[in-house]
Order: sequence, then C-alpha cells, then structure tokens
Amino acid sequence: MPAEWAPHQATWLSWPHKRDSWPGVFDEVPPLMAQAVAALSRSEMVRINVLDAAHESTVSDLLAAAGADRDRVVFHRFPTNDAWCRDHGAIFVLRAGADAPLAALDFGFNAWGGKYPPWALDDAIPPQMADALGVPVYPGGMVLEGGSIEVNGAGALLTTEQCLLHPNRNPGLDRATIEARLRETLGVEQILWLGEGIAGDDTDGHIDDIVRFVAEDTVVAAVERDPRDDNYGPLQRNLERLHGMRLAEGRPLRVVELPMPRPVIHVDGERLPASYANFYIANRVVLVPVFNDPADAEALAVLTRCFPDRELVPIDCRRLVAGLGAFHCLTQQVPAIG
Repeated sequence: MPAEWAPHQATWLSWPHKRDSWPGVFDEVPPLMAQAVAALSRSEMVRINVLDAAHESTVSDLLAAAGADRDRVVFHRFPTNDAWCRDHGAIFVLRAGADAPLAALDFGFNAWGGKYPPWALDDAIPPQMADALGVPVYPGGMVLEGGSIEVNGAGALLTTEQCLLHPNRNPGLDRATIEARLRETLGVEQILWLGEGIAGDDTDGHIDDIVRFVAEDTVVAAVERDPRDDNYGPLQRNLERLHGMRLAEGRPLRVVELPMPRPVIHVDGERLPASYANFYIANRVVLVPVFNDPADAEALAVLTRCFPDRELVPIDCRRLVAGLGAFHCLTQQVPAIG
C-alpha cells in the first residue's frame, strides 16, 4: 500500500446523503464537500459514488456552483448507506511485476462494530470500485476500515489497540493473526501499535484522528496541552510510545507535534472528534479541517512545513465534523501506476 503522498490517479468519495449522520446540520454539509471537490479537481480526477441519476444531477449542480473542474469529475451510480469512503471503500495496493499492477482489497465492513445498521450497501462498494477501474479485487480476510491504519509506503503501519483489537470487529482473531493479515494484504513489515483515540470518536480510536505519517520516517501527532481535557492522558501516552519507536532499520521515528483545537460541541451537547490530523493529502493540495479556533494557525503552520510543495486548503469543519469525521474519513486515494 503506497503512502498517501505518493502519486494518485484519483480520489474517491461517497457523496453524503444520510441526514441522520449530520443531525440538525446536514444542509450545510454538501456545500462543504463541493468546496473540497473543487480543490481536489485542481489536483487530480475525483470519482464520486452517488445514489442514482437524480442524486448525480443535484451533486453536479453543487460542484458547478463551487467551481469544480467538471472534466475531472466522474460519477458512479453505486448507492451507499453513508458517506465514509475511507472506511467502506476499497483499499488499493500496487503489485510490482504483476500483469495488473493495481489491485483492490475488499475488507469486511460492519459499520464500526455494528453501530449503525444497515451497512450492506457500504460493504458491497469495494468490488464495484474495482470493476469501474477494471482491476482485480481480493478479499481482505477480516473486518478493517481504512481510517484505522496509516502507512509510510516503506514497510511501516501505524494503528491503535483500541480499534483493531476491539472484539466488535474480528472477535475470532488475536493480535498475531491480525498482524499477519496486515502484512499479507498491505505489503507491510512492521506494525506499530498506539493505544487509544480521541474523545467523541465513534470508531473506537481510528489512527487518522491522532497520528499521521507525513514522510517515511516522520509523523505528526495530535497533542492536547490542557491537562484537564479528556484527550490529554491518552494523547500523552501515545506520544510516549511514538518517541520510543524505531523503524525496521533502526531509525528513530521523527515526531512533530500537532495541536488539538478546543472542544467542538454539537448543537445537542455532544463532543465531536475535531482534529487537525484528519487532513487528506492529494497530488497538489492538502485538505485541512479547521475549526475557527486559535490553534488553527499553528496547525496550518505545522502542516505547511510538512508539505512545502503542496497547497494547503483549510475548510471550516465545525459542521462537517458533526458527522463524526472529516476529510480523511470521506476520501480514498487511488494510486497512480508507474
């Protein structure tokens, strides 16, 4: 599995349509997504799953209003239960020397441990994505969401114990078996384990809200500086683990701290999983969630130093994160071949 910053042929999305996923604020979500697609279309092809012809027409109008390059948008009438393409979509890998160098992996999807039925349409998406590209698809052999793993493209994978070892995903698989399947399917050699995720995260601790690779030997790590905050302890413990990690050849992992915003509270009083770590790296741009917070500027400065050759596109995600995710959760990259 290539690193996210490796060249893409496309970014894939499943367009938001489930109003219950954004209670009270859904109408503000599609225009935010259109902003994101407009930025992505400056960078690469964007493939979008929609429900049907009527849904496609509505989304097309939104994209036109946002200034997206329609020559770089392809619609697929692949109906979904929800919008979280990172988790229900295919995970793409490259195979050196193979007749078909690009392949899709079809891991099982059970809506984050059976939390949000139904999910049958989402679980059926990976083979449809593979068929649309004309590439082979292989079973992943276990339940796995894309947001629960983070790779550096050079043999290392980061994940959390809270998610991958949770009994609501693969109750019959132990840690060693899960590690073996990750190595077999994703071509990784080293599994690096962190502990817990952030408050408000309904995915049981996805890595893409807390720690992200930005280079083969470098991660950005979300850090909470207020000892009274619920995230302080878990993120400090993760930071301690990161500082003790070594890559396979013995190199230390370089750790760059990324601030957390102040708590973002939904209209119903629920704390939302707001994190700057849920950015998405495209070929020429990086979509960055911001929250009208004093820490926005610091987070953008950190990420600008990490991605000097890409344009950072900050988008206010106070409404988007009401769905309990942001841009990384809503996207899936398709690697370029060659």
